[in-house]
Amino acid sequence: MSKEDVLRYGAPGEHALHLCVDMQRMFAEGTEWKMPWLERVLPNIIEITSAHSERTLFTRFIPAQKPGQGVGMWRHYYERWSAMTIDELGADMIGLVPDLARFVPPARIFNKHAYSPWTGTDLHRQLRGAGVDTIIITGGETDVCVLATVLGAVDWGFRVILVTDALCSSADQTHDAMMNVYMNRFGEQVETVSTDTLLGSWAGNARARTVS
Repeated sequence: MSKEDVLRYGAPGEHALHLCVDMQRMFAEGTEWKMPWLERVLPNIIEITSAHSERTLFTRFIPAQKPGQGVGMWRHYYERWSAMTIDELGADMIGLVPDLARFVPPARIFNKHAYSPWTGTDLHRQLRGAGVDTIIITGGETDVCVLATVLGAVDWGFRVILVTDALCSSADQTHDAMMNVYMNRFGEQVETVSTDTLLGSWAGNARARTVS
């Protein structure tokens, strides 16, 4: 929970979107990238998604097909993490965890091949085209893909709300350090609140258009 746990700019409007980052089987099950406390925050993400499934977009990190694929340092990355390529993992492991997959549709999926969902994609165009002005972020990892998602959203000028008890990482130390950065260094551009505070303010019958 943040120091204040308040929405400084008021309740999310009807053009808010819940963007849930990379809650996939390969991070939840027995792989080299497993996040041990994903299960701890999953109930909060389920609660938010259940209240706003039509306003939820799930990102999925899609790894290389086989070891050594990728451009530049990504090639070295997938040599190091060869066990996490699709050929080694199996395609099913890139899917959402089952408790979230059941919300699709009306929730939607957006695939990406890098930490940031904004790089080399038309995500910004899609969201602006749907009238989205506020992005509510959950998922993992706090200090990697969530970080890239937050920074891109800030750069594009979206209002950013980070749900503190709906985030997870595989490293407590860097999770805590990153939360301190979100709350202090980005205090004017990132609001940090709990699930209860968010859902107490974000009405469950948002009427904004869904992302196309």
